[in-house]
Amino acid sequence: MIFYLDPQQFINTSAAIDLSLPLSATPENPRAWYVDAPRMEPVRANGFVGSVAEGGAVNFRDIYFNPHGHGTHTEAHGHISQEIYPVNRAIQQYFYRATLLSVTPRVLTNGDHVVFADQLESLLSNSYTEAIIIRTLPNHLEKKSANYSGTNPTYFDVGVVDLLDQLEVKHFLVDTPSVDREEDAGVLAFHHAFWKVPEAPIGDRTITELVFVPNEVQDGSYILELQVANFSNDAAPSRPLLYAINEKKGLKNQPFS
Repeated sequence: MIFYLDPQQFINTSAAIDLSLPLSATPENPRAWYVDAPRMEPVRANGFVGSVAEGGAVNFRDIYFNPHGHGTHTEAHGHISQEIYPVNRAIQQYFYRATLLSVTPRVLTNGDHVVFADQLESLLSNSYTEAIIIRTLPNHLEKKSANYSGTNPTYFDVGVVDLLDQLEVKHFLVDTPSVDREEDAGVLAFHHAFWKVPEAPIGDRTITELVFVPNEVQDGSYILELQVANFSNDAAPSRPLLYAINEKKGLKNQPFS
């Protein structure tokens, strides 16, 4: 389907770029925060077996996973507040102007890999953007199956929040397990600054972690569709989709076609 943003620009909704990592009950499923691999197990009760392969009529499985540790997920400020503010309250619309940026983290003297505000600012255009998606470099395919636990992966300097505030960015998406350092004694400086917790929590601002942006996708402006599972929890599995913004070339000028 063709959807017009204005008389000259449109997106093709049948050509989405999926930034999410699938959830699978295998050792190859990405992991963080020392969680084990997800489990998907047939229900077994009172003679019932939820597995067609084992003679059951249907596949009927329980799934055990952690939204923060098992793949692409979106968080609301309830992640760090006393109130368990659910992420399904934070998402009130689903399509946003977005900017994709690729950046090579700086290596500090202690070996940490960190992304700083001046790096992102130098890559940004003057275009209005409601969401920013970060692809860290190098962008190895191993990100799709990595066990990040105990590896001190790339994180973001808290100064990045000032830039996001200036741009009025609502949604920040990264391909790392966290915007903060893996071990920081529970400070979570970026999370707190981004959501203004505890002073004035922002209810409609989200962080999405563990996305994966394919190498062939070019940096620039897109439309983001942020699909989030309707969980009443501080975080939920999500499926961010990008759509290229195309210029009109002889197509009929109408909202949908």
